[in-house]
Order: sequence, then structure tokens, then C-alpha cells
Amino acid sequence: RKFFLSHPAYKHLAEKMGTPYLQRILNQQLTNHIRDTLPSFRSHLQNLLLSLHKEAEEYKHFSPDDPARRTKTLLQLVQRLAVDFEKLIEGSGDRVDTVTLSGGARINKIFHERFPSELAKIESDERKLRQEINYAIRNIHGVRTGLFTPDMAFEAIVKKQISSLKEPCVKFVDMVSQELCTTVYQCISKLSSFPGLRDETERIVVTEVREQESKCRDQVLMLIDIQLAYINTKHEDFIGFTNSQHVQKQNNGTSSAQSSRNQVIHKGWLTISNIGIMKGGAKEFWFILSTESLSWFRDEEEKEKKY
Repeated sequence: RKFFLSHPAYKHLAEKMGTPYLQRILNQQLTNHIRDTLPSFRSHLQNLLLSLHKEAEEYKHFSPDDPARRTKTLLQLVQRLAVDFEKLIEGSGDRVDTVTLSGGARINKIFHERFPSELAKIESDERKLRQEINYAIRNIHGVRTGLFTPDMAFEAIVKKQISSLKEPCVKFVDMVSQELCTTVYQCISKLSSFPGLRDETERIVVTEVREQESKCRDQVLMLIDIQLAYINTKHEDFIGFTNSQHVQKQNNGTSSAQSSRNQVIHKGWLTISNIGIMKGGAKEFWFILSTESLSWFRDEEEKEKKY
């Protein structure tokens, strides 16, 4: 304090310097903070006290064998399990895992990464495919020599390619079902305080998932069988014999039209007079007259175009 009073730079602030002044200011701020927060804190404590008294009143007449109490507790646990499972699948949980993928994120990865990868593994060897087509056509004709490609050969090759989709689709259903079961195990672990309830709930939920997996697999296989049942050669994406002829005619017509539009009529040397106003005179150029334009070059090689 003597230093602040004697120093010219701090003399006018001496009353606000030192530990006593800091202690007085901090005590004042703490008092103001307690005065401001005490009413709300008191109200919060009263609410907690009332809720505890209400819960205590309920437990006065509590009976472990009360069917209503047991049913209520059971429903609350099952509802909490359903909410936790939904949050893990939808990705709206309170805790976000930053280490590994889980729940709906893993299923999304299966949809958009694993399943396309499995489809990409279906290799189509063009040489082998051509050989299969050749054998199919020859086996259908038998001892006869056919003039046209039989429909049965085409359908046999196409159906074989469609049937190759069954294995990755079934594998895809199995992977999704396994992820659902893993998610169920994560949620049921919170019922560890009730071992009997946990085991029975796990059995019921996993059994339901497996049953739905079987139905889903049957539906997927049925969709593939539907595609195998009838090959629609009238589809707009299918280029058959008729469509190929039509496309070829269009291409030929387009190319012939383009060539006819730009057809050369005459070539030859022509003289251009009065090339320059000051110079005068004339000069010969190689001219080409077509149906669309008139051009001239320096010579017959037609490399340096003048116009």
C-alpha cells in the first residue's frame, strides 16, 4: 500500500490496489451471485423435495408382488428398449460413437458399399459368354443347321445371367439381419438388472428378426424368379433384331444425309482479278464448289485455305 501511495503512476488508484480491495470486491460479487441465484435454487430444491415426498408416499404401500406395479415396470422397460433401438437405427441417439460405425450407419454402409461391391464381383467373361452362346445355339439346332438365332438360346443365356444375382442378394439380406441382431444385443445389455427379462426379450426379438429375414429372403428370390419367368423383348431398352435394323437405318440415313448435304459439285482453277486496289492484277486459286459453300485454296493440295 505504501508503494502505491508513493508511486506517481498509481497514487490516484491506491484505494483500488492491493489484496484487501480485491478481497472486498470478490466477496461483494459472491454475495450478489448468491442473492440472485438463491430464489431459483430454493424453488428447484422444493420441487425435488415434493417429488421425493410423492415417490415416498407411493413406496409406503409398495408390494413387490403387486401385478399392476410389475406390469408398469415391465412396460416402461420394454418402451425404453424400443426407443433405444429406434435411436440406434435412425441415428438420433444421445451419445454419438466416434470410434466405429454402429446401428443404422452400418446398415447404410451395407446398402451403398457392400452390396454394390458384391454385384461388381459378378464377372462376365466376354469370351466365355460368346462360347456359351455358341454352344446354346448349336445344341438347340441339333443336327440341323439354323439360319436364325433361336429364342431359346437367348433366353437360356439371359436367365443364367439373371440367376447370378441370387447369391449376392441373399448375402445382402443376411448381412442386414446380422446388423439388426447386433443392435438388439446393444440395447438389451441395459436390462442386465433383470436377467430373466433380458433373456426372454432377447429371444423374442431375435426370433422376430429371423422370421422377417426369412420372409424378406423369400420375397427377394421371388422377385428374381419373376424376372426369370418372362423375358420382355419388347422393352424400350432391349435392342432386338427389329430395333437394331431401325437404328441401323437411322444411322445410315443420317450419314447419307450429311454426306449429300455437303456434296462437291465442281473443282478447278479460277482467276481472281483486282486483288488489291493499289496493286491491281489477277491471281489464280484452286476453287471447290459444294452444295453448302464455295472455298478456294492456294493450290491443288487444298492445305492452305484462303477463304
